[in-house]
Amino acid sequence: MKKILNIIALLLLSASVFAESFIIKDIRVEGLQRISAGTVFNFLSVKVGDEMSEKDAKNIIRSLYKSKYFSDVGVGQEEGVLVINVTERPAVSSIEFVGNKDLDSKELLKSLQQIGFAEGQVFEQAMLERVELELERQYFSRGKYGVTIESSVTPLSRNRVAIRITMAEGVVATISSINIVGNAAFDEDELLTDFQSTTGNFLSFINKDNQYSRQKLSADLETLRSFYLNRGYVAFSVESTQVSITDDKKQMFITINISEGDRYKIKEVRLAGNLTVAEEELFQLVTIKKDAVFSRKEITKSTKRLTNRLGNDGYAFANVNSVPNIDHDNKEVSLTFFVDPGRRAYVRRINISGNSKTRDEVLRREFRQQEASWISTDKVEHSRARVQRLGYFEGVNVETIPVSGTSDQVDLDFNVTEMASGSLSAGMGFSQTDGLIFNANITQRNFLGSGKHINFGFNNSSVNTVYSFGYTNPFATVDGISQGFNAFYRQTDADEANIASFSTDNWGGDISFGIPISENNRVRLSVGYENTVLNLPTANTIQRYQDFVDSQGTDFDTFTISLGWSSDSRDNSVLPTRGTLQSLTGELAIPGGSLQYYKIKYKHDWYTPITESLTLALGGDIGYADGYGDTDELPFFKNFYAGGIRTVRGFQSNTLGLKEDGQSLGGNLLVTGGAEVVFPIPFLKKTLKSFRLSVFTDVGNVYDVNEDFDAGLLRYSAGVGAIWISPFGAMTVSFAQPFNEQPDDVTESFQFSLGSTF
Repeated sequence: MKKILNIIALLLLSASVFAESFIIKDIRVEGLQRISAGTVFNFLSVKVGDEMSEKDAKNIIRSLYKSKYFSDVGVGQEEGVLVINVTERPAVSSIEFVGNKDLDSKELLKSLQQIGFAEGQVFEQAMLERVELELERQYFSRGKYGVTIESSVTPLSRNRVAIRITMAEGVVATISSINIVGNAAFDEDELLTDFQSTTGNFLSFINKDNQYSRQKLSADLETLRSFYLNRGYVAFSVESTQVSITDDKKQMFITINISEGDRYKIKEVRLAGNLTVAEEELFQLVTIKKDAVFSRKEITKSTKRLTNRLGNDGYAFANVNSVPNIDHDNKEVSLTFFVDPGRRAYVRRINISGNSKTRDEVLRREFRQQEASWISTDKVEHSRARVQRLGYFEGVNVETIPVSGTSDQVDLDFNVTEMASGSLSAGMGFSQTDGLIFNANITQRNFLGSGKHINFGFNNSSVNTVYSFGYTNPFATVDGISQGFNAFYRQTDADEANIASFSTDNWGGDISFGIPISENNRVRLSVGYENTVLNLPTANTIQRYQDFVDSQGTDFDTFTISLGWSSDSRDNSVLPTRGTLQSLTGELAIPGGSLQYYKIKYKHDWYTPITESLTLALGGDIGYADGYGDTDELPFFKNFYAGGIRTVRGFQSNTLGLKEDGQSLGGNLLVTGGAEVVFPIPFLKKTLKSFRLSVFTDVGNVYDVNEDFDAGLLRYSAGVGAIWISPFGAMTVSFAQPFNEQPDDVTESFQFSLGSTF
């Protein structure tokens, strides 16, 4: 108001000064310190030689005030010279924040700079007052209602000021009580179960769920509304919400007044509009039926399923709207799904971005949606999942972009985020099975961006010393037939792996082919050779081991044929949340070699989401092996073993099954399984993609060739675990408690593995 009065006074003064107009001989600006005269001239509506009038004087005053550079402006004339007297506003020399813990000073300075309140800018008191109000609002949104903000402006030399904003943040107001008034059908505790706002518990100091937030309360009211609408209460409404705070600004009291109304049922369900798909087929996708309780959740689910079905036929922009016709007298709802498929669209182009290393063809050969064909929602999603399963990308996103100027064409934009698909490393790891592991290896799962797999490595542990080299081309042919080979040399000391004492020296290799037989299914054929030199200790040798050596010898040349089938529908090959992984593998040591035996193993892992953050994983392994022909029994160094972090946690690695003189012998029949609930670290605002926690239960055992399967011999355990996909390999940790250990079992509650081995 004072500013306006000053301008009015100056305008009145200018009217008396310029009662008569004159010709401007020159223009002089007085009072400038930092601002140049040229800046002032830019705001003038007159120049030398013009006739100066009262109206021009008023315009000059308004323009210079509007520039915000000046706190005072005067206009006069001396013998034909236009004289402009100004008083500059001070410049902001520095802005300092004191006492702010919740709000970062650097971020505050950035946000203030965007609105013109920054060092070097002209200082305005009104702007400072707006900054104080905005800071106060920011703290209120964080539940700190006792905050006090004080500003001080210190004049400096050369017409500058230093600004200091001091904040006493206070404490976050906590929720003392939440009361719901008007509920009759449901208990208050049930209604509050899914609220983000709570009165607190012993974990509230971590998740801060007892701190009041206006945004959080708004979300809770929508949760409450959804609760009732999903249970048939069509007329439900929140009548009012009262939030009160104590005088010390530390405690909040929330009261929610609701009107439940009556429960409604579905009278009938109809489909209307342009049904491009058979009505019977569409009706099967509708999950809400006649006589069912009205549920907004089921209606939304049905709408999504109908939209996706139309999308599979190329209707990328189909619109399905549910329209309820409410009969309040009979408490019934007639539900109509109006279907508008729009125009059928085909894919003009599929664009790929983000793949700086991986070649386009590596991604395109995984696509099931093709260019120049009708778009299919399922094919697009399937394409995305197949690219994700490659294991080369941290994330894969797909966008459907309408083509400008057309109504029946779309472009698909695949954006990928690459992650390291190879490593060149020398280092070490540790596992309780293998001990200290030294390794030097080159692994490239996406060699030169071609999708080919190459590895060469050396690994050394107390159990194994391994040299290996492998190569696989997953698309040796355009039909997706893979081809590869492996070569290895391995020394094994079984005694170090909790197994009865013996050691082997092995070298060999194999050639393999993989053939796709359907979208998610492949068969694998490999032919291999292995030379094995067996060494037994000179003392305390297991008798059956000695008997085998006496009849078969210690040096073996084995020729093997392996045939396997695998099916993989997981959404992610590293940390899956849905899908199935199955494999059935048979290995046959054929006549012509030193040994004849066969091994069959079936593996099944199943994943399904329980909630958005919880994944249920069920899995099991069954293996059976035996000798045939000239080999009377399965060579003992080909036995199955169980126990440890990869089979039945809580028992020491490889220690389950038959023992002799306290030493584990393994067996020719393997049965293991388990159930696990996997979840991210709770209470974190941002989920770590590479880290998961779990609770689990394991079961399993191995049976000797002279034993029949007996469920009573199965061992059980339960516990908690964690897995971290680190730059050094997967780190797995578990803490398990066995349920039914026997006197000769070796238990081990804490188990972990760090680093990877060949």
